[in-house]
Amino acid sequence: MDKRLLSFGHGYSARALAARLVPEGWHIIGTTRDPEKMDAIAATGVEPVLWPGTDMQPLIAEFPNVLISAGPGPDGDPVLAQLSSALAKAAPAMRWVGYLSTTGVYGDHQGGWVDERTPLTPSTKRGQARVEAEAAWQAIAGLPLHIFRLAGIYGPGRGPFSKVRNGTARRIIKEGQVFSRIHVEDIALALELSLKAPSSGAIYNLCDDDPAPPQDVIGHAAELLGMPVPPAVAFETAEMTPMARSFYAESKRVRNDHIKDVLGWRPAYPDYRSGLAAMLAQSDT
Repeated sequence: MDKRLLSFGHGYSARALAARLVPEGWHIIGTTRDPEKMDAIAATGVEPVLWPGTDMQPLIAEFPNVLISAGPGPDGDPVLAQLSSALAKAAPAMRWVGYLSTTGVYGDHQGGWVDERTPLTPSTKRGQARVEAEAAWQAIAGLPLHIFRLAGIYGPGRGPFSKVRNGTARRIIKEGQVFSRIHVEDIALALELSLKAPSSGAIYNLCDDDPAPPQDVIGHAAELLGMPVPPAVAFETAEMTPMARSFYAESKRVRNDHIKDVLGWRPAYPDYRSGLAAMLAQSDT
């Protein structure tokens, strides 16, 4: 297997994957928009590249595996906007292309279950942008594309503990609201398994086994810390940013049977309770 990976938008999930692959001898190039992040990326054993600002066409032609974590912006997918021709030209020689999407493409199902066969009916602008980005990537002929639809991501540095500790956590209550989640380490495991067993055209949901109301997660985090459970606040009267409020526009439970069946993936953290306990054991703040 060719152990070269080009990672566009080398962020939280991509760093978790790199932590698994670098010790196995992979050569990973990770792009960032921020020059100040170059040293931090290099410290993980990943070669940093500033992009936009670097000609990526030679690297696309050279690297057989590509991961796209960068999400769509006002002008659509940033990678395709600049590099679609280079990707189309290199497609026949590519081995694996992974695109990190979101379960937001399914829209609102009032707490019902969705899987990879569920029609895409996004109810937010972000979700619609992801649907359009997925379609644009799928339109590149011959590209060995793998789409990963991620549920709400949490993990070290991205959990409820800091807000519980500093007293800013709230249990927002909206009747019937439920979310699916995924620990970042389980994303990394799924991507590694897919890299080792490519299946062009594959689409996988990535989530744990236990969709749950958001207030339950906050309450459990407080219990783990031995602190009072934060107050309950009705969604209708809660002060929230438009972005935060938009997440409550959709309620669904996401199935992960497909990736389990095809890749043998099993989440190390099958529910938020095991995930939060592990984070606390790692002294997460």
